[in-house]
Amino acid sequence: MFFDKPVHDLTFEDVVAFCEKQIPEGKQLDYKYLLPKNKEKFAKVIASFANAMGGVVIIGVNDDKNDKPRPPFVGIAYHEKMRNTIEDIIQTHIDPIVFVDVNICVNKTGDRMFVVVNIPQSNLTPHLVGKLKRTYIRTGQSSRPEVIAHPDRLPWLLDHRRKSENLRHILYDKAESHFENYLKTKNVDSSALAVATLSLLPHYPEEPLTDFKLLPDLMRACKHCAPVQEHMTLQPVQDGLAAIEGSRGKHRVVEFNSYGLLMDKWAAEEIISFNGHETRAVNFQDIALRTAQFFKCALVFLNKLSFGGPLSFRFKLNNTRGLRAHFGGKTASVLEDYIRLDEIYNINEIAARLPDILKETLQATAWALGLNLNEEEMKKLITFLLEDNA
Repeated sequence: MFFDKPVHDLTFEDVVAFCEKQIPEGKQLDYKYLLPKNKEKFAKVIASFANAMGGVVIIGVNDDKNDKPRPPFVGIAYHEKMRNTIEDIIQTHIDPIVFVDVNICVNKTGDRMFVVVNIPQSNLTPHLVGKLKRTYIRTGQSSRPEVIAHPDRLPWLLDHRRKSENLRHILYDKAESHFENYLKTKNVDSSALAVATLSLLPHYPEEPLTDFKLLPDLMRACKHCAPVQEHMTLQPVQDGLAAIEGSRGKHRVVEFNSYGLLMDKWAAEEIISFNGHETRAVNFQDIALRTAQFFKCALVFLNKLSFGGPLSFRFKLNNTRGLRAHFGGKTASVLEDYIRLDEIYNINEIAARLPDILKETLQATAWALGLNLNEEEMKKLITFLLEDNA
C-alpha cells in the first residue's frame, strides 16, 4: 500500500511526501534517478514487475545504500517526451508488450518532475525482454532485484500462475463458507434460499497486499460508499474481516481480505403479495443498488492497496427458479436455477468505465431474471445509482 490515491491523480507534492516516508525498494517498488542509458535494462525492470506481482517505478529519486530514497527530493528536469520514451522502450524491448500507467508529476514552476510508472500484474506472462528473449522476475532482494528465468524454466512461471489461480479459488471458497457458517449459527437452511454474491479479487493472488490488522482502518475508509452499516457486527476471520448483519431477519456478510478480496453475500429473497398470494421474490432495484455500492467500495479498497493487476469479478444468484423478480411495475417469473456472471477487469478500467460496467452487469442480470428493461429505464437506473446518495 504505497499511495492514498490512484497513480494518475498523484502530484509532485504527493511523491515528495511519499519519499519522506523512507520506504525502501522491494518486490513492488523501484527508484530510478534517470532512465538507464541501456534501454533494455529499464525494460527488464518493467517486465520483471509484470511477470510477478506488479509494481511501481518512481523516476527522479536517488536511493541510498539501504535502498531508501535519498533527499533532496527535487525530481529531474522536465522532459515533455518522457512518456513517449517509456512507451517506446516497452514496445521495442518487451514481448508481448506490457500496458502501464505513466503519470508525469510536474512541480508548480513547471521545470522539475517525477515520473511514476505503475506496472500491473500481467495475465499475459511470460513477458520476454530483448533479442535473447529472456524472462525476468522481480525478487525484491537488494543485491538481485531481478533474476533471469531461462527459457527452459518458463514452465515454472506458468506453474506459478496456476498456483495463484488455485489460491484465488481457495480465497473465494473460504469467504463463501463464512456466510454459510453464519447461517448455521442462526439455524437457517440455505439450500433453498436465494442468495446473492458479489465478489472481486486479484486474478493472480500471490501474497497479502496489506497486514490484516490494518483492515479495520481500510473498512472505515470505505464507509462512505461501502455496503457496511454501523449496526453490523465486525468478526475477524483468517486474513480478513467480516461485517455481519443478522437483525430483523436479514442475513448478510461483507468481507474484506488482506489478499485484496472483497465479497458481499446476502439472502436476496423476500416475500411479496402477487395475485392475492404470498410468493418468494427478488427485488432487482435492491440488487442494482448493492452492485453499485460494491463497485464504489472496491475502487476505494483496491486503490488503498495500490493493486493494479487483473481482477476477477463475479455476480451469482442461487436458487432462483420459481422466484418472482420485480422492478418498478414490472414482474417476471424466473426460470433459471441460478444466475452467474464472470468478468476480468482492472481498477483503472472500473474507474473509467463504471457506468458502462454497471449497465452491462445489470442488463445481463435483468434479462436472466426475465425483466426486459428498455434503454430509458436502464439509463435512469444507472443515473440514480451513480448519485452520491445512492
